[in-house]
Amino acid sequence: MVDIKITTMRQRMVDGEPFRHDDRGLRAAQEVAEERCRAFNDAASTERPLKLANLVAELGEETLVRAPLHVEFGVRVKIGARCVIGPGLVVQDHGDVTIGDDVQIGAGVQLLTLTLPVQAAPRRDKWAAASPVTVGDNVSLGAGVIVNPGVTIGNDTVVGAGSVVIDDLPAGVLAVGNPAKVIGKVG
Repeated sequence: MVDIKITTMRQRMVDGEPFRHDDRGLRAAQEVAEERCRAFNDAASTERPLKLANLVAELGEETLVRAPLHVEFGVRVKIGARCVIGPGLVVQDHGDVTIGDDVQIGAGVQLLTLTLPVQAAPRRDKWAAASPVTVGDNVSLGAGVIVNPGVTIGNDTVVGAGSVVIDDLPAGVLAVGNPAKVIGKVG
């Protein structure tokens, strides 16, 4: 007898396998996250920490996130302690997104995990994949930074405003540009 494994698109996404991003189950989960984002964004600043804790998988102590915030699911986002996150953060968390402790994120930053196929047929059929994004401890991301799928940014690194990070960045460097290039060390 053949053992057939049937998985949902959500499980395929979590397992790092290709999935159809127009799946009804995924859309339902995104709608829940959208409502929770709306509740966070509309809340008084004193109520936001509780709303945020209801939205993301993990939230460290003394972290400040300014509205507006948009996450695709929320349940794949971990934010460390003592972070300061400016308004307009977009987290496309089809893959895991981990933000370390003491991270500073400027306005309008995007943390992206979704990748779409280059080939026309699978793209037309709404297939996608996801790769995690990891932001180390004491990282600073300037306003408008875009971090692409599969990227890890090392501890103590600074990424200049408007940079597009397409490759991993080591610890303790300054990186700027599109694509972001290391231009020096930080002390």
